[in-house]
This record gives sequence, structure tokens and C-alpha cells, in this order.
Amino acid sequence: MTARLDRTTTTPSGEDTMRAIAQNVYGPEPETLLHEADVPRPAAGEGKVLVQVAAASVDRGTWHLLTGRPQLMRLMGFGLRRPKALNPGRSFAGTVVEIGDGVTQLHPGDEVYGTAEGSFAEYVAADVGKVARKPANLSFEQAAAAPVSGVTALQAVRDQARLQPGQRVLVMGASGGVGTFLVQLAKASGAHVTGVASTTKLDLVRTLGADEVIDYRVEDALTGERSYDVILDTGGNRSLAEVRRALAPTGTLVIVGGEDDGRWLGGFARNLKAMAIAPFARGQRLRSLASTENAADLDELRAIIERGDLTPAIDRTYPLSETTEAIRRLMDGEARGKVVIRL
Repeated sequence: MTARLDRTTTTPSGEDTMRAIAQNVYGPEPETLLHEADVPRPAAGEGKVLVQVAAASVDRGTWHLLTGRPQLMRLMGFGLRRPKALNPGRSFAGTVVEIGDGVTQLHPGDEVYGTAEGSFAEYVAADVGKVARKPANLSFEQAAAAPVSGVTALQAVRDQARLQPGQRVLVMGASGGVGTFLVQLAKASGAHVTGVASTTKLDLVRTLGADEVIDYRVEDALTGERSYDVILDTGGNRSLAEVRRALAPTGTLVIVGGEDDGRWLGGFARNLKAMAIAPFARGQRLRSLASTENAADLDELRAIIERGDLTPAIDRTYPLSETTEAIRRLMDGEARGKVVIRL
């Protein structure tokens, strides 16, 4: 049975309101943390656009905002005792309905996609520097899947790996939110791509264009019997020593993400270790990605999508009232690609 969220009202009558997902405390279970509420509708302040949200996507960062883990993120300004962002959504797609002072590049009626705090809502006020026109050949649901995961993958392939045609690339976590974008972007760069995923997700990775697939439950991709020029690691559950075994002597490892149970650093511990040993890696390049949200990369991503080299892989879509179900599907590792909330 699908669990629908309780709905509350937090806005005085007479004010412009909207439906939104709300969170007041950190905790491990979305079912006990989130509720649907009637809250004040935001306005387009200076340098911002007000967007009527058509769809939003669930990212791994959603889980971090829910739980407040690793603890490092609390020290980075996300809220020490309770979340500053009372709505954990980030990626969205929709239509501009209002522009703030200083905004000239977008206008009411423009269909856009991007990132902003609080995208699990009917409206969101977004910094114009983190919004771009939506790819014309995508639905709103598809477009909502791209801003965080797609831009992360673009920066990994373009800036960190500096992929070249003909290189052999291993994508670990190839069926995940970022991994599905990595496979396609690596293929568009002319690489020979091997994707690692579980048994039930191998077909998806093949349809994305992977030249080879490896079922990690049957075969270890990191024995060193195969060597790769570039390893894009979104899995995060293997040690650096194990991953480097499969990396060519002058190859590049890009740590794109990863999770573990570390209370303070979580998966970021591997990033720190990679940066520490990178100067002594004897020809191998070890890179740690900290992606940045920006309109220029959304524009570049749109161009790649519109020429047919990239299509967001959508696992399932859920209505706003079933946001907890969507987040649970991602947290339980069931998703094949992106999970989307539609409004």
C-alpha cells in the first residue's frame, strides 16, 4: 500500500500559498520526517526567477539533507541541530512565471530546468545563475532528472577525466542516477565503455550504449586482469587500492561519489584520501569531484541532449503526495536511473 503524506497548513489565510513537502528535523526515515504542507509561495527576488514546478527529481543529496549525515555537512552550513532547508528537493523543471530585478536572460513563459532549494513544491524561487532553458526534446519529467546528476557527470567526464576518443572507461555504479549519465557522456566522447551494475540492471546499462557490462555480483571488475584508462567511480564501496588495481599506469580515477556509514565524513573520506595520496600515485591521476551548479553547464548539457547523445533514464515517477515512496525507492537501491516527482 502506498503511504500518502499528512497535510498541514502553516500559512495564515489570505496569503498566496502552495503545496510543498516540509521537513523540520533530521532523521533516518523519510516516512516520519516529511509531511505535505500549505506554505507561503515564494517571490522572485533580485537575480531570481519564480518557476511553477512541473517535476522534480530525487538525488542522493536528498538523503543527506534528510538525515543530516555525514556530520561534516552540518558544519558546512546545512544546519547543526535542524535542517536550514525545510524542503529537501534540489532539481526541477517547469515554467517561469515571474522574474526578479536584474534578470534579462529569462522571461515569463520560458520552460526551464535547474537547481534551487525546495524544489518539492508547486513553485520555487531559483537563482538565475542556476537555471537554463529546458531541452526542447525532453518532457518536464525527463528534464527534471538532469540538473544535479547530469551536470555532475558532465563535469566528471569533461573536467576531471578529460576523456579522449578511444580510451577504455570503466563506470562503477553505471545504473544509478549519475552513472546513467556517465555512460552516455563517455560514449559521446568516443570512449569504449564498460559499465558495472547488478544483474537486474545490466539491460539498462546496455541500452545506454555501454560496449560491455559487468555484473558485480558475479564478476569482480577490479582484479587487474583488465586495465582501464579512466575509471569513473560512483559506487564508493571499494577501497582506493582495489580500484587502482584496474587503473592503467598512466590512467585517471575520478571519484564522483559514494556512500558509507561513516558518521562524520561518510563517503567523503575516500575523496580526502585520494587527494592525500595523489602526489605519490606514480603516473596515475587521482581526482575527486566536487560538482558546482551553474547555468553554463546546463546550457552545454542541453546542447548534448538536443543533438541526441544523451537521454535521462527515468526509473519511476510519483505524485508529490508520494514523495516518501520515491525517496525510499532510491535509498533502498531499487532505482534504475532517476526517480522523479511530478506536480
